[in-house]
Amino acid sequence: MSYSPLISTIILSFLLASTLLYRYGNWFRHRIFVTLIVLLAWYCSFLIIFVLPLDVISTVYRQCKEERINNITEIQNSSLIFNNGFNNACEPPWTNLPERVFTNLWHTVYWSTQLLTWLVMPIMQSYIKAGDFSVRGKLKSALIDNAIYYGSYLLICGVLLVYLALKPGIDLDWSKLKAIASSASNTWGLFLLVLLLGYALVEVPRKLWNKSNHSLILTESYFKVAKLSSDRCEAEETVDDVLESLQAVSLVVRPGHPFYVYLETILQKVPVELQDRMKRRQLPDDTPTDIPSEKALIRLHKQSIKSLQVLQRTETQWNLMVEKIFELEDTLKNQISRERVFKRTFERRHNWFRKYIYTSKIEWYWRCLLYCYTQKVLAILAGLLSICVVWSEVTFFNVYPPLSIFAVVVNVAKRNYDYFTIEVFSTIIILYLCYCAFSTVLKIKVLNLYYLAPHHQTNEYSLIFSGMMLSRLTPPLCLNFLGLIHMDSHVIKSQIMETSYTQIMGHMDVIGIISHGFNIYFPMAILLFCLATYFSLGSRLLSMIGFHQFIGDDEMTTDLVEEGRELIKREKRKRQRLEESFNSKRDYLERFPTAGRFRQSRNGNESTRQTEEVETNRSILKDAHALNSYNGTRFTSELDTRLLPNEEDIDERFGASTSINKRESNELEPRFSDQIDAFYRNRVGKPPRGIFDDV
Repeated sequence: MSYSPLISTIILSFLLASTLLYRYGNWFRHRIFVTLIVLLAWYCSFLIIFVLPLDVISTVYRQCKEERINNITEIQNSSLIFNNGFNNACEPPWTNLPERVFTNLWHTVYWSTQLLTWLVMPIMQSYIKAGDFSVRGKLKSALIDNAIYYGSYLLICGVLLVYLALKPGIDLDWSKLKAIASSASNTWGLFLLVLLLGYALVEVPRKLWNKSNHSLILTESYFKVAKLSSDRCEAEETVDDVLESLQAVSLVVRPGHPFYVYLETILQKVPVELQDRMKRRQLPDDTPTDIPSEKALIRLHKQSIKSLQVLQRTETQWNLMVEKIFELEDTLKNQISRERVFKRTFERRHNWFRKYIYTSKIEWYWRCLLYCYTQKVLAILAGLLSICVVWSEVTFFNVYPPLSIFAVVVNVAKRNYDYFTIEVFSTIIILYLCYCAFSTVLKIKVLNLYYLAPHHQTNEYSLIFSGMMLSRLTPPLCLNFLGLIHMDSHVIKSQIMETSYTQIMGHMDVIGIISHGFNIYFPMAILLFCLATYFSLGSRLLSMIGFHQFIGDDEMTTDLVEEGRELIKREKRKRQRLEESFNSKRDYLERFPTAGRFRQSRNGNESTRQTEEVETNRSILKDAHALNSYNGTRFTSELDTRLLPNEEDIDERFGASTSINKRESNELEPRFSDQIDAFYRNRVGKPPRGIFDDV
């Protein structure tokens, strides 16, 4: 008996969840309560993924022991002399844990995920977007929103309970009510998985294969950046309307007014650059001058939160897409280079990794030579996995003979006591299914408000949504996997020793009303969605009704590609002019050093040097400000202070509700390329800090 594999998987799950949350979230700006809740949701989901294979091999061992005992009993009862084969005991796995260990673990994980995904995180989401100015008001709005949302679920549950109560031969008790609730949750998850897997099982291998073609990806990126440009303009117009309303309110609600505290709360969420632009604009003559009510301010507060979230998301998507296009253009240029040294249009800071390990020559071999072959190999592997998944989904209800590929592999490994193969094979399949399902959620156009952005740019609203969806999709997806390997007795219609997971989480059942014929319609739906995705029927349909999609033979696609190419050219010229302005200013300062070099500072020479660098770069950015205004950038005041934050002016720039990490401030260096990258990632400020800013 060894607990080390279980402890290792628990630690691995926590490290993976923490690393991903650190990459996408911002631990120093988001409130600790939000960070901990999302971390717990991700951790429980990863725990299910990595611990379930251990439960599977433990169940396989217990099944083997039970079959061995039954065989010996039958032979003894028939008064036969059994051979040595029946004397051989089942080979125990390397992690032979008691059944109660997994039972207690699944109890904890199940109730934690259910509590988080159906109660805590929905209320937190509604709390974040609520426009009230007190904790009590926000909680009230959150409860009302969730009551309306869950009212439909309660109505459906009421209809089902009435149906079951009127059905003869059924006595409802607590255990049956829990089984009904579990079946309802599984039904919701399985029907969502049909949509997500039907799309992703085809799209994931196709995307990997297309990534090997830099020209195709660059063309598609031009198309996406053109669409993002229109989305960004629309988001900026929405923010302009909100700013106009805020300016009108600020003219009538002056200091000393009872509502002035509410106005300050709203303005604290607006970046200083946008506030400056709001003060410079002139209101139309027909602007109402009536003092707004508290409900009107609450509504304006809610609109401000939503519009700034959308603007931050579109800005983040735009900046990441622009950087991606610059990388692709540089890759295509370097592919024809004979020097085999990767050269960039805009140089990056050379840290120790780029200086000694990932050098320019290594980067050339990776980006221009090995990357394409790596993507093709991954695409082939993903394609084979997708084919196996689709075939197994279509045939896993057929038990004798077993047609599911996954069931055949597990059965062969069982006979050979190859527990390691079962564990690795199960982990890979579950991870692939989870990646396919979850990566599709955030690509749906209807859910365009949610976006996971790297470099700590994801807001709290999107993080909570990701935790909710991961917690809701992982349990039914794992139940589906157990059905694929024929370890769910309700699928194979046979009495077998089941995993501790199915004993706690339930079976791959659906509500009784629609259970008839489910084993036929469920596989057919996945197959139909896969075929529709393969022939791009959904993209063509969306393009016909006005949602532009990347279709190679479409005239609108060609126009958007050309528009995106022109936008990138304009963006590149803008950055190049800023870099030239910086270089000329730097050369001048090197030739004619300023008197600031001899200033005294209480922190010594190092502090003096840093002060010189900050002031020098601020003077450089004043020149860049004029170029930025000349090129028609909408945010014209951000170059003054956005690139070089320090602790003294943080409250003035971002408001009292935000702060910046000291480590980030100390790491700033006077390199223009890094400052420009920071500027383009922070045009409208970082995601809102927390849900308790107003308290």
